[in-house]
Amino acid sequence: MPSHSNLVDKINALRKKKRAVILAHNYQRPEIQDIADYVGDSIELSRQAMDERDAKLIVFCAVDFMAENGALLNQEKKVIIPSPEARCPMAHMLPATVVERWKQRYTDVPLVLYVNTLAEAKAFADVCCTSANAVDVVKSLEGDTVLFGPDYNLGKYVERMTGKKVIPVPEQGFCPTHVLFFKEDIQLLKERYPKAETVAHPECTPEVQSIADFVGSTSQMCHYIKQSEAERFIVATEVGVLHRLRRENPGREFIPAYEGAICPNMKRNTLENVYLALRDETYPVRIPPEEAERARLCLDCMFKISKGLVGR
Repeated sequence: MPSHSNLVDKINALRKKKRAVILAHNYQRPEIQDIADYVGDSIELSRQAMDERDAKLIVFCAVDFMAENGALLNQEKKVIIPSPEARCPMAHMLPATVVERWKQRYTDVPLVLYVNTLAEAKAFADVCCTSANAVDVVKSLEGDTVLFGPDYNLGKYVERMTGKKVIPVPEQGFCPTHVLFFKEDIQLLKERYPKAETVAHPECTPEVQSIADFVGSTSQMCHYIKQSEAERFIVATEVGVLHRLRRENPGREFIPAYEGAICPNMKRNTLENVYLALRDETYPVRIPPEEAERARLCLDCMFKISKGLVGR
């Protein structure tokens, strides 16, 4: 396999030749973020790819459900994922069969699914949400109860912020990386760095959220930090985002709330398999047409709700 610099050169040559756009989630390896056309949250990336009118190929460096989102929103482009083993454990906690059972049990309750789900689950949802807009999406719905999945902690955050009853689907869905943070560890860091601000992802436990200065998605964290006057931050999310934070905020210090908060699935994408995916166009995302059409409807519903909130 070529050296790092040669791989980058080969990737850039293939990207131009094949009119490809490379998307990298905030949790990707630093070298993947550095070659990406866009770095961000999953839906944010998919929508940016929609604006690339001349692109024919999308290389989505993330996990499976994110690549599926890219395919759902970019029907005219071929979407490939460099590593087919890059699967999200939380998304796989909510297969379509489980969703169907909950829908049958609560026939009159709207089902809100986090975008961190597979297309087969989205096909049964009334609306999707992101970690950034989950509160607004749930607030917009009629009634005082919603089914919400698959992340239990995000659901509890939504329940607290909206006052609505949230029924978790499944009962204890979680992100294996975000449950690694503990309130006591962060309190020790806050004592060591008393002027530091703490930012946390809503997939963290309610106890961790309770001591954070800001709770939000990774892109919301990036925006919050840019606006903050603090010089030091304790960051409670997957450590991959620290690369972006340090690049965009030179001179500021970023302290991982837990250095072991690494998603092994996000790290499966490497320069080597990005190069091979571009060269051979391997591992295209394929979603059955009927399933894709239904999944797209709940994403469209989310976009309509979000559009209606602009200016509020």
